[in-house]
Amino acid sequence: MDEHSPTRVLSSAPALPLRGAAAQDADEVLRSLGARPAGLSTAEAATRRAAGGPNVLRPHRARPWRVLGRQLRSPVLILLFVTAGVSVFLGEAANAVIIGVILAASIGLGFVNEFRAERAADALHDQLRHRVVVLRDGARDEIDVTDLVPGDIVEVDTGDVVPADLRLLETHSLSCDEGIVTGESLPVEKSVVPVAPDAGAGDLTSCALMGTVVQSGSATAVVVATGTRTEFGRIAQGLGTAQPQTEFQRGLGRFSVLLLEVALILTTLIFVANVLLRRPVLDSLLFSLAIAVGITPQLLPAVVSASLATGSRMLARRRVLVKRLVCIEDLGDMDVLVTDKTGTLTDGRISYAGALAADGTTAPDELLLLGLLATQTDYTTPPGSVPGLNPLDAALWEAPRPTDVRPGDYVRRDILPFDHERRRTTVLVEAHDGSRRVVMKGAAEDVMARCADIPAAASDALAAQYAAGSRVIAVAARAAADGETLTPMSESGFALVGFLVFVDRPKADARASLEKLARLGIAVKIATGDNGAVAEKVLSDLGVASGGTLIGADVDRLDDEELKDAVARVTVFARVSPEQKARIIRLLRHKGRSVGFLGDGVNDALALHQADIGISVDSAADVAKDAADVLLLDKDLGVLADGVTEGRRIFANTIKYLLMGTSSNFGNMVSASVASVVLPFLPMLPGQILLNNLLYDSGQLAIPGDRVDPEQLEAPSRWDIGFIRRFMLVFGPISSLFDFATFGLMLFVFHAAEGEFQAGWFIESIATQTLIIFAIRTRRVPFVRSRPSLGLTTASLAVVAIGVWLPYSPLSGLLGFRPLPAPFFLALVGMVLAYLVCVEVAKAWFFRALAPRIPHVHRPRTRGYSHRVLRRSSRFSARSPGAK
Repeated sequence: MDEHSPTRVLSSAPALPLRGAAAQDADEVLRSLGARPAGLSTAEAATRRAAGGPNVLRPHRARPWRVLGRQLRSPVLILLFVTAGVSVFLGEAANAVIIGVILAASIGLGFVNEFRAERAADALHDQLRHRVVVLRDGARDEIDVTDLVPGDIVEVDTGDVVPADLRLLETHSLSCDEGIVTGESLPVEKSVVPVAPDAGAGDLTSCALMGTVVQSGSATAVVVATGTRTEFGRIAQGLGTAQPQTEFQRGLGRFSVLLLEVALILTTLIFVANVLLRRPVLDSLLFSLAIAVGITPQLLPAVVSASLATGSRMLARRRVLVKRLVCIEDLGDMDVLVTDKTGTLTDGRISYAGALAADGTTAPDELLLLGLLATQTDYTTPPGSVPGLNPLDAALWEAPRPTDVRPGDYVRRDILPFDHERRRTTVLVEAHDGSRRVVMKGAAEDVMARCADIPAAASDALAAQYAAGSRVIAVAARAAADGETLTPMSESGFALVGFLVFVDRPKADARASLEKLARLGIAVKIATGDNGAVAEKVLSDLGVASGGTLIGADVDRLDDEELKDAVARVTVFARVSPEQKARIIRLLRHKGRSVGFLGDGVNDALALHQADIGISVDSAADVAKDAADVLLLDKDLGVLADGVTEGRRIFANTIKYLLMGTSSNFGNMVSASVASVVLPFLPMLPGQILLNNLLYDSGQLAIPGDRVDPEQLEAPSRWDIGFIRRFMLVFGPISSLFDFATFGLMLFVFHAAEGEFQAGWFIESIATQTLIIFAIRTRRVPFVRSRPSLGLTTASLAVVAIGVWLPYSPLSGLLGFRPLPAPFFLALVGMVLAYLVCVEVAKAWFFRALAPRIPHVHRPRTRGYSHRVLRRSSRFSARSPGAK
């Protein structure tokens, strides 16, 4: 059996049902699992993993038969199958063969490109990992979540996604968001107290369930079940894999509806007209079906998937990972970026700079000791790197310490862990002499608000540090009452001891990155939990003009209408809570902007969900990575700008194909419709129409690699079906005009018979349809001010050459063509040149008069319960160990 199989049963440790574990005391659970408080040994864990498999859900890797099934469900292909069936019924072998080739080419190209795109997505996801803090061999370590086995002792903290079904051994104010499993919207308080054996999933308060999110607090727990044996695993196995559509996919859907409407109108009119003219009903039906197929860009799925796959590979080289390929285009839509400051505008290397007493003078060594006691880890750990610490605590632990600072002289008796609403940590500690103190450490304003004793100089000292761009943490303390335990009511009556000062300097390349984003038309705003003065100082150091600062208290004070105007103007949002960030994003989107949000913390998850495009980094908190659409392997705004550019390039090239296909196809099919009524024979046989489409569509497969003019990248372009319809109605008739000129040339100059007429129009149609891409691909003068890629030029000229060759080829009889006289080609060159000139003139008028800049449109985000389940379930998928 494959090592990734999630269905093996553990053989090296006793099996223990989750509800059985929930009902037992912690010691009984450890004995049942063959576990110890110090954790398993590495050898034991390896044996259990070999027996039970990795901690993953059912694999969701690319499957060829699923991709093929999606190809066969295409309405265009169904129409082709019907047309082929009618051809076979009528004995039209040539038409049936041509349609068969088109079917094979369309299905084959679509399948190959889409399957390659899915494989590319799998390869990108394979680069991602989720880590969990575990006790192995008696020491804390970080491992991949897929390496967890029953019996492992793990630690979870605020913002972690629970990596397996856990029985809690020790908790500190722990609550979990279990909506992904139970559907409940409110967090569930957790404890180590056993529950009834028949408790439901929502009542397992002594357990933490895989896939749920630690809303607050922390815990130590033992792994009871992994993979598909978990509660979440059983739910995920029953879920479908369909993801909500992106705006790009919805735009393609609207475009398909437009084509369907036009095809139905033309097909019906042609069929009725031919029947009224007493043409054979079946022949009329076959021709009408060919017209319906002919107006559709048959290789659109192949062009789109090739564009997205190419874009994903280019982004991967720039260290940008896109969870779903279609999100690349949504990334290009972005025109507002809301980001945190740490690691994007600053180096992200936070270092401890020193300590100040509450009056601004040099602090005593005791201040550093109190700060160390109130960190989120075991304060007996010696200096150096500690797994799982937040950046500020990590900087504090790595700082040099005076010899008399010994946190090990104290025992922590209780803790109120940090959360993003309170923005502080409070601990109850007991010294070796029996004295007890309550210590509070956190955001300076929040800590000072809980202090009864603050020196007069404290506010000035704090303001001076903020003005210098320093990050500041306040520390306060008081004596503990006899028998006191910590509750939220305990956080009052403190004396301010002093400030811990940290520095995080602006990035050397941040100015260039911001300028790059500005050239792309993207406004950058900062949302930070830090003081606004610090963010303003960073912007000033980078030479960025600020529109002002709005603090969290102001966000709450303003109603939605007032806040809409403020968020459009303000640059810095400071001291904002997770809910306030999400509200800011929502109101920015209501202002008609396409908003991206870049965040990596627990407090960023709501905003990431609310944004049009959620962006995080590989080192982010689990819940932030789960909420994001795009992950940056480097937290660099310059890298993000590359991703935006690639998204816009893909959209621009896709639109080129659509405009070329709809205008040319519409013009040709209108010409065929009119000619079929006027002429005594069909202007082009159904098989010839389909072959014509296949040839020039094949030439356009080079479009994904085409160059894009710089001005097309300067601002986002959005789906506008009205714009496509106007383009089709303007340029389609121009194509028809030259078709009618060709008809006249063939009838009145060359007195062409049926085979010659059809060959002449086939060649003219191929030449005009294919070569028009050089005019449509740019608003500039083609070749002079905008050069196409070599691949597109070569492919287009090759298609024209094949079209000219076919009437003289051995296939001419099978196709129904007859050779043409040489003077026809002189006339053809003249008509093609005249056609391209007319298109250029019309293009200049059209973009000046009928194609104003596409307006920004508000697009609601569709992220329901099932989407969140799929987002989070994928992080345990075997498509990539521990990856999303």
